[in-house]
Amino acid sequence: MSRLSIRARLALAFAVALLFVLALAGGFVYLRVGETLTAGLDERLETQVAELAATAARPGDPGDAEPLLGPTDPEDGFSQILGANGEVLASSLAPGAGAVIDTAAPPDAAVERPVVGVDGEARIVAAEVEGGGQQRIIVAGVSTDDRAEALAGIGGAFALGAPVAVILASGLGYLLAARSLAPVEAIRRRAGEITLARDGERLPLPRADDEIHRLAATLNSMLERIEASLAREREFVADASHELRTPLAILRAELELAQSPGRDAGEMRAALRSAEEEAERLTRLAEDLLLIARSDDGGLPLKLEAVELGPLLERVRRRFAPRAEEEGRKILVEAGAELEAELDPMRIEQCLGNLVDNALAHGEGTVVIAASRDVDGLRLAVRDEGTGFPPGFADRAFERFTRGDAGRTEGGSGLGLAIVRAIAEAHGGTVRVGSSSSHPASVEVTL
Repeated sequence: MSRLSIRARLALAFAVALLFVLALAGGFVYLRVGETLTAGLDERLETQVAELAATAARPGDPGDAEPLLGPTDPEDGFSQILGANGEVLASSLAPGAGAVIDTAAPPDAAVERPVVGVDGEARIVAAEVEGGGQQRIIVAGVSTDDRAEALAGIGGAFALGAPVAVILASGLGYLLAARSLAPVEAIRRRAGEITLARDGERLPLPRADDEIHRLAATLNSMLERIEASLAREREFVADASHELRTPLAILRAELELAQSPGRDAGEMRAALRSAEEEAERLTRLAEDLLLIARSDDGGLPLKLEAVELGPLLERVRRRFAPRAEEEGRKILVEAGAELEAELDPMRIEQCLGNLVDNALAHGEGTVVIAASRDVDGLRLAVRDEGTGFPPGFADRAFERFTRGDAGRTEGGSGLGLAIVRAIAEAHGGTVRVGSSSSHPASVEVTL
């Protein structure tokens, strides 16, 4: 069964179902016709018994009823008038046939039994009457051969017609199944030709809006998501390669310079310091790439705990305070008293740290780290007194490897704001560029 094609299995299932239906229909017709024929026999016999009973109830010789006993051919029917002791008073059967029922216990309903001179079985109806002061039993019967022949004809017709109907229906079911599954075969062939090397390839959609159409549409949507994911991965790898190329080239150049002959100790130390800076940059970039990759897999690890926001923001401020002082700028903290939240303090510090680093690198004036709670949840913001993001950059500011100055090749990797978004989303939150006209250089994280 498992080696049969779907078309063959559908045709076989259709044939089995049809055979079952035909068997039920044939059985119903057979029983119904049998009941109708039997009811007709009983009605005929009861009428005959009633006519004989009227004659037998009158005083006189029961033989006077001989003309009413019916046909002399027992195949067409027979009648008897019996005495209370079982003697045959009148009969249409051949002499010596005897009583066809037991007068000691005459049946109160029609019965079927063999009768001498009657082919097959006979259906018999009996009734007791009082005639001439004596108890008499009227019996009428008829052969059931005609009924048996009619039922046999019905059974034979079903036995002969059912296989033919099943064979024809199986062929028709196979053709219908083949036609119905043709779109599936087309989808299968097309799926075998699709490769990841060519973009935009899709499965054919059947014209009928049915389950197969919806399946193909769902698979096409899956292909679109896979293509989009692969495109992001290719872009990610290309951008990562580009970002790694520069520090690696600088690191290699500094090491080669340090090994060149004629270098004094000061020049060698300067080259080593530059190499150390590039190695640190490579380390930070590798950590950022790892965090982005984890967020893509939905596995950015979080260690949630109840945290007071005031001390957390103060730690971020202290971390960047020396750098701000060197530039003649300030970092302030604005947080409500005893403001607490359930979050990962290390990740949130990293998130705010990236925003503060961005504000010190590209903003102006005082940097403010703020925390507050409103109807939307916990809101964290970092703002400065600058003019904000360049025109058109805010919409893509949180994408990977994006910079406000497209021509800039030094400095950050363009992953800082992407990491901010990944951390916010890992906490079930969102991030956006501040829309307030009073603080255009603001980024808000809502948890």
